[in-house]
Amino acid sequence: MSLRRPPGEYRSPGSRLFDILNVALLLGLALVTVLPLLYVLAASFATESEIASRPFFLWPRRFITSTYEYIFETGTFVRALITTICVTAAGMVIQVLLTFTMAYPLAKRYLPGRALVLNLVIFTIVFSGGLIPTYLVVRDLGLLDTYWALILPLAINPFYLIIVKSFFQELPQTLEEAARIDGCSEFGVFWRIVLPLSKPIIATFSLFYAVAIWNDYMSPLLYIDDTRKWTLQVIVRQLTGADAENALSRLDSVLFPVEGMKFAVVVIATLPILFFYPFLQKHFAKGVLIGSVKE
Repeated sequence: MSLRRPPGEYRSPGSRLFDILNVALLLGLALVTVLPLLYVLAASFATESEIASRPFFLWPRRFITSTYEYIFETGTFVRALITTICVTAAGMVIQVLLTFTMAYPLAKRYLPGRALVLNLVIFTIVFSGGLIPTYLVVRDLGLLDTYWALILPLAINPFYLIIVKSFFQELPQTLEEAARIDGCSEFGVFWRIVLPLSKPIIATFSLFYAVAIWNDYMSPLLYIDDTRKWTLQVIVRQLTGADAENALSRLDSVLFPVEGMKFAVVVIATLPILFFYPFLQKHFAKGVLIGSVKE
């Protein structure tokens, strides 16, 4: 169904005014969202004196790249960036795999104990153990100061699990029955039939999980004591905090442009997710709705 109005359709002055107000409101919201990002990007290429003298600008008077050169010459920052990329990639694969392999059997109404498991999953959405019990579990499992502590405690998001389960329930059962008649095992049906039909929802929740791991600040702060294993977000917090100058001096003996560094590290921490989003955009809108609404 197309939302475009037929050519020549009469529109009242109130309707036109409503459209104008909608466009103005959306443009205003877009500017409120985009302008701070453009300012941060511009300030990351500006000099310290310009950042101090100009409260807001979208293009620096003098374009410099020395701030980024300082960042990538710092071994601590580069190591944190590589660590975050590896943890995000591995965590995303593990979390998506565990979520989909758990959701598929729960989509089968004939599974013994299915109702009990679903009730337990829903219970975790409403009630959580809390920070201290989670820390004690991670400690007793021997995961402290390991990268597994950043992945396994949140390996399956129960809300995502329910949506994926609902999506699997909406798939035509005749496809699975035909595959079984052709000799496919249950795993073969899942791997060869179900997953290829699930590309939109796989892309969507891969992005959700990747963004959550990439932006996770509390987990490495709580579970990682070795500073060499810190992720990017912890380093960014160190560099953008009130004590940024001392933090920078501990990273390297070179005199850093402190203010420019704060903007540059925010840009570097944001760009990877923004870079991958356009490649998943065609699946994103469809994947968000699939499985959430049952016709």
